[in-house]
Amino acid sequence: MASSGSGYDLSSSTFSPDGRIFQVEYAHKAVENAGTALGLRCSDGVVLAVEKPLITKMLVKETTGRRVHTVDEYAGVAITGFVSDGRQIVNRAREEASNYDETYGTKIPPRTLANRLSAYVHYFTLHGALRPFGCSTLIAAYDPATKNHSLHMVEPSGVTYEYYGAAAGRGRQPARTEMEKLSINPKQVAAAAASSGGDGELITCAEAVKQLAKIIYTLHDEAKDKPFELEMSWLCEGSGWKHVGVPKNVIAEAVEWAKKEIEEAEGEESEEEDDDEMEE
Repeated sequence: MASSGSGYDLSSSTFSPDGRIFQVEYAHKAVENAGTALGLRCSDGVVLAVEKPLITKMLVKETTGRRVHTVDEYAGVAITGFVSDGRQIVNRAREEASNYDETYGTKIPPRTLANRLSAYVHYFTLHGALRPFGCSTLIAAYDPATKNHSLHMVEPSGVTYEYYGAAAGRGRQPARTEMEKLSINPKQVAAAAASSGGDGELITCAEAVKQLAKIIYTLHDEAKDKPFELEMSWLCEGSGWKHVGVPKNVIAEAVEWAKKEIEEAEGEESEEEDDDEMEE
């Protein structure tokens, strides 16, 4: 009974005999069935990207079901999962940012914003009259006081972590594998540079836009998945550390580059398969 959730999944305040909260696990499942959301912390800022499925051809995609939102001048979020749940988290993030500014006269630090949002999300896992949020939230923010930028993710369970690269949604695991190949971790980049004797450089926001577009288009299966719109935003030196949407022409160029890279990679794989067949 415990393994199937029968009898123990009626309330988020009930533990199963093996220590699981099935309502929270179901919320995670809702996120896993949604579009992929990615975030990269770069040398000069943070980039967010979300795959927004287009449920019908008649949809006005520019104004409907947005996944990327600005919550303060130096902070923005990307959501995936239930969009309606995500809107509540976005509104809460805006309230927290505004209240912090009114109380302390300064912008809310990224870690404080992430911790307050995670506490809010966690509250909905503690009471039987409530249900967990079926949404994961990526937070990109800049702290003018410390001159540092960071990337955080809040999960449906209410836990939050700081990342160099974060992924949520349907393509989470393969996306993480691809992001681990990028130069986003300063320690790993420095170690690689020391061993090779070269100069290690972290990825820039301009390059990250291309790489995130490539990852999302690589994971998208046109035969099975619905058409989608790629939403992207960044906060970086070029934007004055303000959270803004990536210009449409930049996204278009990144998508064109990504598709070309994917086609070339598929062409090389087919050539290798043909060579193996000839050898056999």
